[in-house]
Amino acid sequence: MKRRTFVKNLSLASVAVPFMFKDLKFEAISKKLFEHSRFAEDRVLVIVRLNGGNDGLNTLIPLDQYDNLMLQRQNVIIPESSIIGLTATNGFHPSMTGMANMFNSGNLAVIQNVGYPEQNRSHFRSMDIWSYASLDPATNTGWMGRNFDAHFPNFPDEYPNTDYPDPFAISMGYEVSATCQGLMGNFSHTVDDPFQTVNVGNGSAVNDGTYYGSHMEYLSTIIAQTNAYGGQVNDAANNGSTESALYDEDNPLAVHLRYVAQMISGGLKTKVYIVNINGFDTHSEQVEEGATTTGTHANLMKMVSDAIAAFQDDLNLMGLNQRVAGMTFSEFGRQVASNASLGTDHGDAAPLFLFGSCLSGTIIGPNPIISDTIEDQAGLPMQIDFRDVYASIIRDWFQVEEDSVQAMFEHTVTFYPLLRACNLGISDLSKIAFESLVYPNPCVSHATLKFLCKDEWVKADIYDMNGRLIQNLVDRQLDPNKHEIPFDTDKLPLGTYQVYIQKKSGNETVKFVKLKTN
Repeated sequence: MKRRTFVKNLSLASVAVPFMFKDLKFEAISKKLFEHSRFAEDRVLVIVRLNGGNDGLNTLIPLDQYDNLMLQRQNVIIPESSIIGLTATNGFHPSMTGMANMFNSGNLAVIQNVGYPEQNRSHFRSMDIWSYASLDPATNTGWMGRNFDAHFPNFPDEYPNTDYPDPFAISMGYEVSATCQGLMGNFSHTVDDPFQTVNVGNGSAVNDGTYYGSHMEYLSTIIAQTNAYGGQVNDAANNGSTESALYDEDNPLAVHLRYVAQMISGGLKTKVYIVNINGFDTHSEQVEEGATTTGTHANLMKMVSDAIAAFQDDLNLMGLNQRVAGMTFSEFGRQVASNASLGTDHGDAAPLFLFGSCLSGTIIGPNPIISDTIEDQAGLPMQIDFRDVYASIIRDWFQVEEDSVQAMFEHTVTFYPLLRACNLGISDLSKIAFESLVYPNPCVSHATLKFLCKDEWVKADIYDMNGRLIQNLVDRQLDPNKHEIPFDTDKLPLGTYQVYIQKKSGNETVKFVKLKTN
């Protein structure tokens, strides 16, 4: 029996060590995590999983599509007067006051119409696809597991060690996340309460050269690893603190996020945390009859909104906000039309949230188009592939080279500017006093180039990815200031473009993505 088979068949959920293995040879252990940039070493990513398939159309409501939404989902739609307005064409569910405040303060962004080609509406298969970031059913490594594998190919052997005493990832609850599954093991350690970590007993055993002895030695190794990680987690929780008064102890998501903040503040060097909230499979009683602002979905979105708002408030108060970024995801959205049971059935694309102090935009991607007539069981079509979101986060947040990121994914990645530079050293602050960008990004019919210059001549041109000049945006002397240059993109073909900004104070290149005109 191979170690992979042995461990896979072993039930150790209570000690948080379900591993999977392959018989592969790896290089020596890397000595530095995310060594592409020293500024990325202390960054943390928090992933919030909305299990069941969230109804995006009652979460971020496209106000410019409201009349047709009323035709398709009259028994569940939120009254227009109750929607929390964000922009002229978008609003939040009325229970999402915490996230609305975050949006208005620049700590929340929304990526619209996120999904994958030929959406699978099975909970289990779709969650596998999102966790592995692969459409190939044979894939058995998670997207973050592949990222860790690139730096720690010998894991779990020789870990923890002096250089890396802490878990690389933590799954809050009792089950490790497939997101962190690597080739040789799962990089995440399960924690339900960091103050109540359990020692699972003596981890020592001698390999007597027998079949049984080799497996007992291995089992002893992973028990010892579990105990060591548990001790680190417990120490960090006891050394850490939280300062926000917004946490609701009756909100399980808020409790887990408070624990995450406690561990981060206590010095745990874990890079990725995964937290979960269940209940989003709202086939029936999504809303209460005659009171669509109440019901199951309203309660769920309030829990999510309040928990994330409290967590962000805590990070801000503790001065950790530039170290931590977060995202939400659900396995799919719901169908455009509601059903007769005051609910919605499995659909396709849906919005995804980013949160933190280092966001590059607010609402990314155009509103979905809702027709007055739709096909039976229609969902929202995908406009942005979730795998591109993952890849862009690895590139932007952990500052991994694009070629290395591309190697982790099966498709040709489109990178989006999702997260901007943050928490740099004092000597580097002048470099990011203002960040050039194109917004909205992706765009459909128009966009704006935003940049900073001194008293100098500035030339800015749009090029396609083959290096062909498409359009000149500016070519003249400009005063020392922040400048915004609007331009039309309606006639540009679908694809990725770059704006090359030439100026004496320093040339810059800014990428943007053009989506199909609706």
